Amino acid sequence: MSVDLDPAVLERTLGAALAHGGDYADVFVERRVAQSVRLQDQKIHEAGVQVISGAGVRVIYGERQGYAFTDDLEARALLDAARTASLVAREGSPGSKRIDLRPIQAPAYYRADPAAEFLGELPVFVDYLERIDRTARHFDRRVEMVNASAQSEIQHVLIATSDGRLVRDARPLVAVVAHVVARDGERRAFGNFGDGGRTSPAFYDSTTPESIAAEAARIATVNVEARETPAGEMEVVVGAGSGGVLLHEAVGHGLEGDFNREGTSLYSGRVGERVASELVTIFDDGNLEGERGSLTFDDEGTPGQHKVLVERGVLRGYMQDRLNAGLMGGSSTGSGRRQSFRHLPIPRMCNTYMPPGESTFDEIVASVRRGIFAKSFSGGQVDISRGDFVFMVAEGYLIEGGRIGAPVRGASLVGNGPEIMTKVVAVANDAHLANRQYTCGKNGQLVPVGVGMPTVKISSLTVGGSNLG
Repeated sequence: MSVDLDPAVLERTLGAALAHGGDYADVFVERRVAQSVRLQDQKIHEAGVQVISGAGVRVIYGERQGYAFTDDLEARALLDAARTASLVAREGSPGSKRIDLRPIQAPAYYRADPAAEFLGELPVFVDYLERIDRTARHFDRRVEMVNASAQSEIQHVLIATSDGRLVRDARPLVAVVAHVVARDGERRAFGNFGDGGRTSPAFYDSTTPESIAAEAARIATVNVEARETPAGEMEVVVGAGSGGVLLHEAVGHGLEGDFNREGTSLYSGRVGERVASELVTIFDDGNLEGERGSLTFDDEGTPGQHKVLVERGVLRGYMQDRLNAGLMGGSSTGSGRRQSFRHLPIPRMCNTYMPPGESTFDEIVASVRRGIFAKSFSGGQVDISRGDFVFMVAEGYLIEGGRIGAPVRGASLVGNGPEIMTKVVAVANDAHLANRQYTCGKNGQLVPVGVGMPTVKISSLTVGGSNLG
């Protein structure tokens, strides 16, 4: 069921939040029903349903924020939370602002029945995972182990703000993921693949569990045949779609508003400057149909937006929430996101990607004398303040003499995000967002995101590997 509170109660709550003054206040109300199923060793090991319900009240006073949350949605509990949050402005003048809430509408980028809870899907998910197990095990005799998981949720939110906005949203989210281990003698290798988005479990009528299992098994069996990775400085081709993880981590976080307001990002104060090759354009969108990071409204009630971060190599702007945008003299870009009502919103990415270029994949590969094709990544680490990163390649191949050769294992890419953006020398016309299973962590908060890019050639990058010859 959706969240439904009397607007008069929300108006009184906002008034109490601003009782000591303050620049702005909001109330974020959430009801989330989530379910998950996990398969391991050909058995269902876990199945559960979680219900989250509560509200958070925030007051902004200059650079400070007061925040309190409650699991109780009764008027008394909301007022208590508001009074606690208001203490951040206790040095200010008492406020008496009248608040009249007005419902705000925005285009919807996903469809959800406001009454839907997806609670009838657990048996369906069990069937999906059993189909994944069967398909992966029949894919290749070397498949040794199959694990899989399925999750779905519907998050209902109600947001009221002291500038009079009242918004509602119902956010669906599903993901089915397969994890496969292949063995050949003493050598073992992994393959992971998943898909989903802001949609319903009916998504898997077309993107079938069998297709997810086959892709995870394919990656595992490719990797079990892989040779040692040559190490050193070389040309690198980053794969379309899931290669966008590199863009997200190595560049995207550095373009979030809080890091730039605080001066801890290498991109701080550089709007209007060239920060990348002229072949590089970077967008972040909250308004893509069905994508995992899309939002009709962000968690501050601002509609999802298209943001131009970098245009032909020139930095155009940052991703902003309300607090950081106001302190930097700008406006929110619909990037204020939070994990739940227990957390303050902070500037976060939604769906971050590069649009297509003019080269073809074959042209890019043919231009490489000796290098690595990093088709996808399995994780990594980034230093936001310096932009330095290390990424592990999940599926990679040698490129020799303009041809893709043997798969390689144990490859990593080591470099600096802003620096590699200046070394982009070719961008293909095959841009797309990746399979929709990604979750981003920041300040202890997890939110769903989308990543994507076309095939990109980087002229020189350090490749870490175990073969120094």
